Amino acid sequence: MIQGGSRLRNLLQSLRPASFPSKLANYRGYTAPPASSLQLATQPSAYSDDKYADVDWDKLGFGLTPTDYMYVMRCSKDEDFKEGRLNRYANLEISPSAGVLNYGQGIYEGTKANRAEDGRILLFRPEQNATRMKRGAERMLMPSPSIQQFVDAVKETVYANKRWIPPPGKGSLYVRPLLLGTGPILGLAPSPEYTFIVYASPVRNYFKEGTAPLNLYIDEEFVRASPGGAGGVKTITNYAPVLQAIARAKERGFSDVLYLDAVNRKYLEEVSSCNIFIVKGNHISTPAASGTILEGVTRRSILEIARDHGYQVEERAIPVDDLVGADEVFCTGTAVGVAPVGSITHQNRRIEFKTEGSLVCKELYSTLVGLQTGRVEDKKGWTVVIH
Repeated sequence: MIQGGSRLRNLLQSLRPASFPSKLANYRGYTAPPASSLQLATQPSAYSDDKYADVDWDKLGFGLTPTDYMYVMRCSKDEDFKEGRLNRYANLEISPSAGVLNYGQGIYEGTKANRAEDGRILLFRPEQNATRMKRGAERMLMPSPSIQQFVDAVKETVYANKRWIPPPGKGSLYVRPLLLGTGPILGLAPSPEYTFIVYASPVRNYFKEGTAPLNLYIDEEFVRASPGGAGGVKTITNYAPVLQAIARAKERGFSDVLYLDAVNRKYLEEVSSCNIFIVKGNHISTPAASGTILEGVTRRSILEIARDHGYQVEERAIPVDDLVGADEVFCTGTAVGVAPVGSITHQNRRIEFKTEGSLVCKELYSTLVGLQTGRVEDKKGWTVVIH
């Protein structure tokens, strides 16, 4: 159980809908909105020790299922984040001139909590997400929670919503930390106030294909990021620009888009929502994190696991021509896990890869999931036990 478990349980028991506005009113910097605007996105029952929420876990996809609680912490641009607190999951009231709405000053993270067969609740390397958010905040000129504040907030959010964690083998609780410039600003400048939020939703497979191989499309018209930009930051401004490319690819029957570099248009970068790897014999390669791709936590973990398994691992510039002759291609990410790629289409040429039999990606994925769910002994200290 996390430290302060009894205090947390007492707090959660006190956060009933009738007391919600008054509890929030005690939070520094909170101004109670009109009653009509304080509409919860869901009407969860008061916290209880019920093992599971009323969810059809077999039909779970990767969509939003509002849970009971979210974590909120605020600060001004001239101070550090201090103490946050759990609130009922609800809509936010925000100024129309907020920095995040006008200038996109916002970043986010994604991590997961899994339920082990023995009942433990496990987080996977949350300090890596905290570190990445801190780096991203520096790039976006934002204050950020400390590593410990971030991890504690994730722990509290997961523990408060533990009945929404799927049974073993039925999915995960996806946890979304957000750092937003919520203060009002008119001229282009940093927001005067910031809000850190953590919410969660039970999820299963990210792609509609489930665990089936992906079919990717290389779109030479669009690029995801360029040198000197913020491609290596998990800023919200990186994601809306790829929506048109994704929509066009899906209309043509593809799963997602694989982007090339913005300068030469010949080197692999990443997929819209995940990193990419290619396998040739005993060699595994992935594009180097040189500022234009996101250095994923799952990417980093797979690199380490692959080395442990005896593979020759290399981070390098990968020409698109290297796809020809590759044995396997796979994608990695918190949301997607490790997803095999069946084909990549480039300039009307479809390149196919091995997706059956003994696969490197399945071997690595088995170890990764084993660590995340407690089936494989964690000798690296990657998992954090909540309960």
